[in-house]
Amino acid sequence: MGNKVIELRNVAVYHGEAQKRNSEENDLILSNVNLTVEEGELVYLIGRVGSGKSTLLKMMYAEVDMADGEAEVVGFDLKKLKRREIPYLRRSMGIVFQDFQLLTDRNVFDNLYDVMRATGWKSEEDIRCRIDEVLNLVNLSHKSYKMPFELSGGEQQRLAIARALLNKPRLILADEPTGNLDVRTADEIMVIFKQITQSGCAVVMSTHNISLIEQFPSRTILFANGHITEVDVKGE
Repeated sequence: MGNKVIELRNVAVYHGEAQKRNSEENDLILSNVNLTVEEGELVYLIGRVGSGKSTLLKMMYAEVDMADGEAEVVGFDLKKLKRREIPYLRRSMGIVFQDFQLLTDRNVFDNLYDVMRATGWKSEEDIRCRIDEVLNLVNLSHKSYKMPFELSGGEQQRLAIARALLNKPRLILADEPTGNLDVRTADEIMVIFKQITQSGCAVVMSTHNISLIEQFPSRTILFANGHITEVDVKGE
């Protein structure tokens, strides 16, 4: 198998609101979480709203703290992670949100250009070359000077995925990336994620869309009662 991009051992996480050192045991949203993800894997996270899917994703990009356990994500030890190291952790991964989180006052090209400048790319030629690559991958090359409000929901999510790919991450974390999209558009997003995994990048995504998993089967983790379990989702 490939290299591990995520290794969680006996991890516990508090509810987002209970991120305080004096939190009680019953404030834990997840405990005894053990999960390994290899390069090039697609892993679905499923479970009810409030079951801890988003919280675990946030823990992996250091938005919320671990309560207990050990976690290594894209080579970073989250237990020992210093605040100043968080930007470097996040540059080693891509993060995709349900609501896109685009810069609404900048066009497609500038949404990507500004991220690359902010994350330390210097060469204008390298920046333009990489933007061309990611826009081509998500089939948006012909829309590079459109504003976000001129794009459909699917195109906005494809732009968000392009942004997540800019720094050639080993891991994409996606929180309900198809949640606001119609069936056909959701399928298009999944085809892109499948292509991304073929290049060796792992994709971990939360979803409520079981029919999507049936159509694009892959490893699936169920969140329930504060724990996670690997499950088999089969189409009817």
